[in-house]
Amino acid sequence: MTEMLVVFTTFGSEDEGARVLRVLVEERLIACGNLIPGVRSLYRWEGRVTDAREVVAIMRTRKQDWAALISRLHELHSYDTPECIAVRIAAGAPKYMAWLEAALEPEA
Repeated sequence: MTEMLVVFTTFGSEDEGARVLRVLVEERLIACGNLIPGVRSLYRWEGRVTDAREVVAIMRTRKQDWAALISRLHELHSYDTPECIAVRIAAGAPKYMAWLEAALEPEA
């Protein structure tokens, strides 16, 4: 079976996250994505500590699509340096993993 990833990023608003995730699903770069609003992020940016409200996005994709996903995310994202990190899916329910694979395949 194809190696799958769970990918995390953040957005400044739920609307932006929904817009970007919709494009990524439509382009089959991700099988699905979840938006978790109301996250409070503290981080250093441009020499200052920032305290901001953000939306976390959790996405699922194939490892082979990682480079294309990062490239497209950078095109669509409003941040100069969007977070984009991934972890391998070590195991998953067989039916769900098969669905992920099918959702990422181009339509015939």
